[in-house]
Amino acid sequence: MQILSWAVRILVAAILLQTLYFKFTAAPESVYIFQTLGIEPWGRIGSGIAELIAAVLILIPRTAGTGAALALGVISGAIVSHLTKLGIEVQGDGGTLFYLALAVFAGSAFIAWQNRKDIPVVGAWFA
Repeated sequence: MQILSWAVRILVAAILLQTLYFKFTAAPESVYIFQTLGIEPWGRIGSGIAELIAAVLILIPRTAGTGAALALGVISGAIVSHLTKLGIEVQGDGGTLFYLALAVFAGSAFIAWQNRKDIPVVGAWFA
C-alpha cells in the first residue's frame, strides 16, 4: 500500500507541476483557456500558484492530505470549466487536458481519503 500511495502522489504532483510551465510562460493554449473563461491573466497565474502549492504539499508525507484537498478544489474548477465552457477537447488536444484533470481528481481523492486524519478540521471529524 505504501508503494501505491507514493506512486499516486508522484503521479498527481507530476501532472500538476508539468502544467505550470504553460501557465507561467503564458503559452497560447493556456491564455486561450483562461480568456475563454474570462479570467486571464489572474485566473491562470492564481490557479498555477495553487497547483504549485498543492503539488509540494502532496509530496510531503505530513501534508499530503491537505495538498490533495487543495488539488481537489482547483481541479474541480478545471473539470467544471471543461464541462460547461471549454468542452472536453480544447484546441484539438483530443481531450488530453480534460483526461489529465480527471486523473488528478481521482488521484487526489485517493490521497485525501488515505490521509483524511491529517487534514486540519476534516481530521477532527474522524478522531
